[in-house]
Amino acid sequence: MAASATDNDVEPEGFAVAVVREETVWKVTALDRSALTNLDDAERQLREMRAAGAVFGLLDVDDEFFIVVRPAPGGAQLLVSDATAAIDYDVAADVLEALDVDIPDYDSDELDDVEPWEEGDPGLLADLGLPDAVMSVIVGDTDLYADEQIGMIAARMGFADELSKVLDSLGH
Repeated sequence: MAASATDNDVEPEGFAVAVVREETVWKVTALDRSALTNLDDAERQLREMRAAGAVFGLLDVDDEFFIVVRPAPGGAQLLVSDATAAIDYDVAADVLEALDVDIPDYDSDELDDVEPWEEGDPGLLADLGLPDAVMSVIVGDTDLYADEQIGMIAARMGFADELSKVLDSLGH
């Protein structure tokens, strides 16, 4: 596994939320912070939502990258906005492992010179109103922080107000 902030007993900054769509209503709730460091835990928390509608998670890790997790019977659909994050963060390495993608072979010191790229399915939210082309544009805008990219996803899908209320309650 990759070295990460958790190896040094330092929790990453950021937030993890569950987004649920029941008919035409969006609900956003905070997940336990352990979702930021453990992909299995994030998936477990999302499965425990037991909602009748669609459920997915948005994880902002250190404002460096984000992960979309959508539980499914055959295994979660996943998207990580920056595959190079797997070098420094276990949760990103877990996503690549689940996608059967090798961790990029760079030294941490070289990462400033490497253009980030996403791994996973940019169409994982297409059936909920976010086409893969739009997701690709959002992920591809590397001038934005992860929370700004998640904000764009929320705005495009129609749950920006709900997300904002949860982030305010978390102090973000």
